[in-house]
Amino acid sequence: MATAGPKLTVEIVTGERVVYSETGVDMVVAPGAEGQLGILPRHAPLFSLLAGGELRVKRGGSEESLAVFGGFLEVANDRVLILSDTAERIEEVDVERAEAARQRAEDALQQARSGGGLNMAQAEAELRRARVRLAVANKHGRRPRGSGAAPRAPGES
Repeated sequence: MATAGPKLTVEIVTGERVVYSETGVDMVVAPGAEGQLGILPRHAPLFSLLAGGELRVKRGGSEESLAVFGGFLEVANDRVLILSDTAERIEEVDVERAEAARQRAEDALQQARSGGGLNMAQAEAELRRARVRLAVANKHGRRPRGSGAAPRAPGES
């Protein structure tokens, strides 16, 4: 009988709660500040900034996705620790609320461009956050109730 190879232990923590904590994980794909990071068992020690985006955890034949928004990733001794500003499991994303937030952020960005309302950086950050939530939810088949329209992808206007 063959023995299973090493596995990862993964923890995703925000300032408010532990969002994800599992052992026996095969791979983590995270949105690093410089691009996607693929983490497998026996990965070299690593410390990296996270960007906003989809974080995927592969375990057995299944894959779970989470929306993360900034923070840090640390890898050491087959343990992946993610300290994120905000993180949500797919089922926690309120698509209607995210769509409303996207619209508010686009309006605020227009106002900021014309010299009023929020500052430009804050409006852009809110828009990125809403777009990440919508893109991750849409990828996994979650859409606003009563809407056939797909959310815009990051970078679209």
